[in-house]
Amino acid sequence: MFEKKEKFYEKVILIGIINQYQSAEKVKEYLKELAFLAETAGGTVLKTFVQNLSKPNPKTFLGSGKLQEIKTFVEEREIDSVIFDDELSPAQQKNLEKILQVKIIDRTRLILDIFAQRAQTSYARTQVELAQYEYLLPRLTGMWTHLERQRGGIGMRGPGETEIETDRRIIRDKIALLKKKLKAIDKQMATQRGNRGKMVRAALVGYTNVGKSTLMNLLSKSDVFAENKLFATLDTTVRKIVVHNIPFLLTDTVGFIRKLPTQLIESFKSTLNEVTESDLLIHVVDISHPNFEEHMQTVRQILSEIKATDKPAVIVFNKVDLLPEIPENKIDALQKTWLAKTGKPVVFISAVQKINIDSLKDTLYNEVRKIHVKRFPYNDFLYPDLE
Repeated sequence: MFEKKEKFYEKVILIGIINQYQSAEKVKEYLKELAFLAETAGGTVLKTFVQNLSKPNPKTFLGSGKLQEIKTFVEEREIDSVIFDDELSPAQQKNLEKILQVKIIDRTRLILDIFAQRAQTSYARTQVELAQYEYLLPRLTGMWTHLERQRGGIGMRGPGETEIETDRRIIRDKIALLKKKLKAIDKQMATQRGNRGKMVRAALVGYTNVGKSTLMNLLSKSDVFAENKLFATLDTTVRKIVVHNIPFLLTDTVGFIRKLPTQLIESFKSTLNEVTESDLLIHVVDISHPNFEEHMQTVRQILSEIKATDKPAVIVFNKVDLLPEIPENKIDALQKTWLAKTGKPVVFISAVQKINIDSLKDTLYNEVRKIHVKRFPYNDFLYPDLE
């Protein structure tokens, strides 16, 4: 009988800066999200530090006074990791590790680490490994010499130290090999997409943790993994959906996030191809989140980066059950707000509580039908317009 090991949580602190681009209020929200990321990765946040800076110090990111304050706290509380909300340069990371003598992790590395935890299939693991190596390549010099007593834990999953300590040539060879492997898988996936025929394809998109997988389970009556954590879904899931006798394919995709590392966008191109090659986007929004408008803008920005903004879309405001001050007829009240006037079809639902799902199905039916009858005009009489 094996003894069950207790899960180890690292003691971490978070660092953010206020400048002309990030107000104190925004930084507070960003650090709240960073805390959620840290907890998802296996950390316990003990404190957050914020500094007003017109621009980061090129050597240490922070000013000397704030750095000394952090160093004292790190030593007194035996902190395991210091996590910065912004991406650090290789020089800044190296200098901070020398001064603080703990693991220094920036937002990009933290997100890569969570992806490494979440990757279940060989394909997802290959994508994450490629992104990790591309992130680590410019940071090889001296990166691992301070970390002998800190093996494992947040930010250390994936490529092992023994491989990374070798030299840049081996890492570059590894990157080339992973790209070649992904190219072969991409070709295979493109063939699979082609084999789906001319059936209408819809893709669920949205900020991470807005309820896309829960909605997928509800519409497809399947069991896609869904959890109240960031990046619960990495691998693309495709299900055949039938709404009012009209069939279409629905894809659940990886959630987006503010400052999504460019390495991940690049290595997850095939997963994102499910979005670029879809006929209809279903943009799911957590309406209960205080910053849902900014989340919507982040999603639009990433869709723009992958050139997918010109597609027909339905906006689904999820989690209406979590809104405070519940009116007597909440859905009717929301339909009269500016949120319903986006120029695109808008539906307000709760996937968990199954609120207003019939309205969502009617909206999806009408949008899919528009695409379907263009593709199969001889079947028009089979699918009446609900409007």
